[in-house]
Amino acid sequence: MIRLIVGLGNPGPEYEHTRHNAGFWWVDAAARQLGGSLVFDRSYHGLVARVNRPEGPVWLLQPMTFMNLSGKSVAPLARFFKIEPAQILVVHDELDLLPGQMKIKQGGGAAGHNGLKDILAQLGSPDFWRLRLGIGHPGQRAEVANYVLRKPPLDERLAVDKCIADSLTALPLLLDGAMDRAMMKIHAKPPRPKSPRPAPEPGAAPVTPAPGAESP
Repeated sequence: MIRLIVGLGNPGPEYEHTRHNAGFWWVDAAARQLGGSLVFDRSYHGLVARVNRPEGPVWLLQPMTFMNLSGKSVAPLARFFKIEPAQILVVHDELDLLPGQMKIKQGGGAAGHNGLKDILAQLGSPDFWRLRLGIGHPGQRAEVANYVLRKPPLDERLAVDKCIADSLTALPLLLDGAMDRAMMKIHAKPPRPKSPRPAPEPGAAPVTPAPGAESP
C-alpha cells in the first residue's frame, strides 16, 4: 500500500516546464484527482498535501530543496509518520525511456539520477517504488544537464502528459496495495490499430469467393 507519493523536480517558475520537473507534473495531477491541496510545510522542506482515506491518510510531496537534496524533504516526513520505504512511490523523469513511455518498479539504484541518489542516502534503503516517466536522451552524456533543464517541444510534452493521465488510472490500485495489477495497467501497451484493407485497383474485377469459402 502506497502512503507517500513524491514527485521530483526543482522549485521556481524558471524550472516549472522543464523536463526534470515531470515528477512535479504527475503529483500536481494526482492532487487534483484526489482532491488534495499542496501547501508549503517548513518541517518537510516541500509542498505537502494530506488526503484522508478510510484506510488511512496518503501524503503527496514535492520537495522544494532542489533536485540534489530531495532526500532532505522525503526522509523527515517518512520518519515522522512511520512510512516504510516500500510504502513510498517516487515519480521522476527518466532519460533511458522515450517520451510517451513509462515504467514502474520497486528497488534498484539511482542510475545517475541525483534526486534518487539523495533519497537513497537519506532513507538508507532502496526499497521504495519508482515511476519513471520517459523524457528521452540528448545522445551525448555531456549534454544531459542542459537537456533536462530545458522545456521539451510540444509533441514531447503531450506524450509525457498522456503517460501521466494513463498512469493515474492505476492510482487507486497503488493506494490499495494492488501493486501487481497496477504494474500491469501501467505497462499495458495500447492495441495496435488494424491495417486498412487495400482498395481495389481501378477497373479490377471484384473477387468472387469460391463456393463454401468465407468472404474476405
